Amino acid sequence: MDLEAVRTFVAVAEAGQFQKAATDLSITQQAVSKRIAALERTLGVRLFTRAPRGAEPTIDGQAFLPHARELLRVEGRAIASVRPGHRPLRVDVIASRSAQSGLMRGFHRAHPEIDLDVMMLFDIETAVTAIRSGTIDASFRAVAAPGRPLPEDIESIRVLDEPLQLLTGPRHALAGARSVTLAQLTGHRIWMPGIAPGTEWGAYYDDLVAEFGLTIEATGPNFGSDVLLDTIADTPALATFMGEPTRLVWPAGHDLRRIPVIDPTPVYPHSLLWHRDNPHPALATLRTHLAATTADHDATGTWRPGWVAPR
Repeated sequence: MDLEAVRTFVAVAEAGQFQKAATDLSITQQAVSKRIAALERTLGVRLFTRAPRGAEPTIDGQAFLPHARELLRVEGRAIASVRPGHRPLRVDVIASRSAQSGLMRGFHRAHPEIDLDVMMLFDIETAVTAIRSGTIDASFRAVAAPGRPLPEDIESIRVLDEPLQLLTGPRHALAGARSVTLAQLTGHRIWMPGIAPGTEWGAYYDDLVAEFGLTIEATGPNFGSDVLLDTIADTPALATFMGEPTRLVWPAGHDLRRIPVIDPTPVYPHSLLWHRDNPHPALATLRTHLAATTADHDATGTWRPGWVAPR
């Protein structure tokens, strides 16, 4: 259905005259008549009758009028949904309890006037594809993994180096430690069921293993954080890595321990990715906020993979 014809029909119905509707729409009266005639052919009914005071909707015209107005309202909402500055800023984070999610909560607190859609995609390839297609505006990812350069139209900036902690149950051999070194972790089983081959976090842990000789196991399905915490609490031989800012809640009986890792502290490098031609005004606001609120990178006493370019 021609929405311009629908718009013209509503204008005539509200003005009561073809000439007045033509003036309101900045078109000729002949154009108004042609649009109404085309709409009547589409619908198979007459929409107006001539009257001494102008044009009056027929019974069919009166029945169609509220639906015509709704069509125009839907059109307006559809246009607004994709117009920069009028639709929500769409940002991808890895998980709802992750450090990136925490960054977005901080941004929302600082800028509650900006509408947000926060979503969770799987890996960097999926995120980059979504950025390039316009499905999302930005994504938090570890970038510059070996053999995976970003496309030239994708911009990135480091926003957070997330320290890793060791998470153990109460009967683990290191449960009583106030901190542990990476050297002390040699020989201990670190269970990371969320590691998927070929992902950017898979590349990160491959480098960590190669650098420090750790034993990281990715066996078994990933049933989510609740099952991970249950297993760590009940299995003295297993520990896991968890980001320092990651929000965790567990039953009191688990008595889990979050232990800082030092000498050096491994940090996971998060960058914000976006398309260089993305015009959404809130995207610049997000970048400015992150630049002002996140810490300096490459701090003394930390380790990051060699493929992460400093920013």
